[in-house]
Amino acid sequence: MAIPPIPVTKFRLVVALFWLKWTLLTALVVSRFGFSAGVSFTDSLVTNGLFCIASLILSNNLAYFRPKPKKAYILFVWGVVLVAACLLFDRWILKSLLGTNAVFMAYLPLSLWIKGCVGYILLGFTALLSVLWYNLAEQKENARRQNATEQLAKDAELYNLRQQLQPHFLFNSLNSISALVCTEPEQARKMIQQLSDFLRGSIKKDDRSTVSLAEEMEYLKLYLDIERVRFGHRLSAEIESDEASRVMSIPSLLLQPIVENAIKFGLYDTTEDVVIRIRAAAGPKELILEVTNPFDPETSSPRRGTGFGLNSVQRRLYLLYARNDLLVTGAAGNLFTTTIKIPQIHDQSHTN
Repeated sequence: MAIPPIPVTKFRLVVALFWLKWTLLTALVVSRFGFSAGVSFTDSLVTNGLFCIASLILSNNLAYFRPKPKKAYILFVWGVVLVAACLLFDRWILKSLLGTNAVFMAYLPLSLWIKGCVGYILLGFTALLSVLWYNLAEQKENARRQNATEQLAKDAELYNLRQQLQPHFLFNSLNSISALVCTEPEQARKMIQQLSDFLRGSIKKDDRSTVSLAEEMEYLKLYLDIERVRFGHRLSAEIESDEASRVMSIPSLLLQPIVENAIKFGLYDTTEDVVIRIRAAAGPKELILEVTNPFDPETSSPRRGTGFGLNSVQRRLYLLYARNDLLVTGAAGNLFTTTIKIPQIHDQSHTN
């Protein structure tokens, strides 16, 4: 598998710097045998320069092809071939440069054996580091791709959940408009305008992950206005929020399905007037929301209030915050309460 250019380039630089330091060290060692600084440095530079090139060739090959454990002998063969090539060129170049130095030429055959052994060890060390380096780079790249794939899947599911919340509300509104066209045309026109504003707002919010609570409340009021046209005086809502909570972030379009759920299970099973209470409060590190609606214990079970609307909200909260405890429902007497906690992540902006 091909490795991105940056890790390859970085490792080549590491290899080159290592051989540069090794060149200086071996030049110092050779000088201890009585050779001049010029001869010592020439010998060290030529030899280690060749082994540096061999190391880069080996490292480059390992970036794109790494033998499996059962074929590890391939690395041994590569090492032998590269060392042999380095020694041949080393002998030829040094004879060309220092052939007139009889003492050095007597020293050269023995030094080639030492150079070969040390060079092979260092090439093996380079190969080991290369395999570790590129395996780590490959693991990081695979992890990055996996995270990107999971993020795309999560975004797709979030989008799908948000899209599923609109159709039945739209159908109900259109049915109500149809019923009002003949009996109350003015109300029908008003509801069409409100529905148009509502849908326009939902489209604009599709590319935004979070909004401020104040913006979400304004959008919720538009939704409630539409529902009041459908249900008339039977539906009323009380909204309470403190100043601290109004600037906090909330996933866009999160409240509408919760309130829709409250209206459905508050109005459908009773002929009396219904008050939906929505309260928002700022916690230390979270926004706390409560939506309360009445229900008739004799005709409606509280468990029915946890249908698709609330399940989709809970799933969305889990996808966003990786927690299953952010939505809680409960019934007391004839009141059904949905409590939502929205963690406030400091680097999360409602302008996303």
